[in-house]
Amino acid sequence: MRRSLMPDDRFRALVARVGEFYVTDRAMKTAQKKIEADLAAEAADEPARRQYLDAVRRYFTAFEREARAQLRDVDKRLVHANQVHFNLTAERGVVVKRIEATQGVLKEIDDGASTARG
Repeated sequence: MRRSLMPDDRFRALVARVGEFYVTDRAMKTAQKKIEADLAAEAADEPARRQYLDAVRRYFTAFEREARAQLRDVDKRLVHANQVHFNLTAERGVVVKRIEATQGVLKEIDDGASTARG
């Protein structure tokens, strides 16, 4: 006789946890409904459990792959946003120095004009 995949309480906990996810995949939804019905009827035999676990593995492997790709994309965009922020901060510093320099020149002109009049 084959050894059980996992203890019944852990299997039921996994089924409940998977049931908490919002699943749109038709095959996964079907597998979830079937195993829940089998468990309720105390008819979740080893082949049914294996079939369910295979469906869960397929679904969540693809789901994880998609999430990791999205994370890589977000990380790339964050790197870009950080670079833009850094560049804008540096550009702002240059503009502030230009303002200070032009104010100095204008002040000298104003001071010179005041001295000439007075």
